[in-house]
Amino acid sequence: MIGASVPERTYRVVQWATGNIGTRALRGVIEHPHLALAGLYVHTPDKAGRDAGDLCGAESTGITATTDIDDILALGADCVLYMPRSFDLAEVCRILASGSNIVTTRGEFHHASAMDPAARSEVEAACALGGTSIHSTGSSPGFVTEALPLVLTSIQRNLDRLAIDEFADLSQRNTPGILFDIMGFGREPTVFEDYRIDHIRSNFGPSLQSVADALGLRLDSVEARGEFATAREQVSIAAGTIDPGTVAAQRVTVTGVRDGEALLQFRATWYCTTDVAVDWDIRPTGWHIDIAGDAPMDIDIRFPIPLERMSAVSPSYTANRAVNAVPVVCAAAPGIRTTAELPQVLAALR
Repeated sequence: MIGASVPERTYRVVQWATGNIGTRALRGVIEHPHLALAGLYVHTPDKAGRDAGDLCGAESTGITATTDIDDILALGADCVLYMPRSFDLAEVCRILASGSNIVTTRGEFHHASAMDPAARSEVEAACALGGTSIHSTGSSPGFVTEALPLVLTSIQRNLDRLAIDEFADLSQRNTPGILFDIMGFGREPTVFEDYRIDHIRSNFGPSLQSVADALGLRLDSVEARGEFATAREQVSIAAGTIDPGTVAAQRVTVTGVRDGEALLQFRATWYCTTDVAVDWDIRPTGWHIDIAGDAPMDIDIRFPIPLERMSAVSPSYTANRAVNAVPVVCAAAPGIRTTAELPQVLAALR
């Protein structure tokens, strides 16, 4: 068996988009023993017509990339791995209505009730028409905010608090455009922009809410906030230089609150140095999970990868979970499906 109640057969899969995550997922599909690449959708004309294997460093597949959505829909694939940079509701609904399920690493579908009601109605109607389901997953949010908490709480009877900390050392990421221009490292610290807070809340809030619902826990609200920490001294990183007094670390926290107390929490700390002017507990790249209850736990998950190789390896953490989820999503009842509603995702390893 590939997974609980999932028959072992070959699933025809389309890879949608070939960014960092999409490229890794494409290779995962090509190499998977129970998946067959049916098609490849790309956004840039220079990729159109190229063999899928050429775009991900694999052997030739005979499947060529296309920019034509009609070509993709005509394939009648079992599932589309939907991984574009931006979300297109009409696009998603066309795929679902055509009869292809969707697994996506985008964050719009972690919890149906968190969606805009009109958008949710459109997606559910498309699922009903096509007899299909859609599921959002990945490493974070996804694995560490849903799958792992559900497993860890399975040995609890009383839960006082579950807190997930994510740490990412960005000092060896040679991406100045992302670190300095988009994330704001090396700038004077100001108020955390509302749009970034909203983005974090909309991605991780529904994930925490889905866990709360699965465990029968009431959340009164889901709150989010952001903080900066400045460098004490000048820091040289792969992307450039960070001056003293400018942003060298940042932290975003999403909290599910009950009775005025944090019940479920996700906190991400992204940093370019640990020598900052605040007293933060900054750990090596990875996750830390703390559970307070009648079966308390304190868990560290670290990535044993040299920092200079992290950007090459890290897409696997997100892409692999999505690829492995294809069989259970294809077997699911039509609709927007959460992690708790699906059988456990198991990997068919080579």
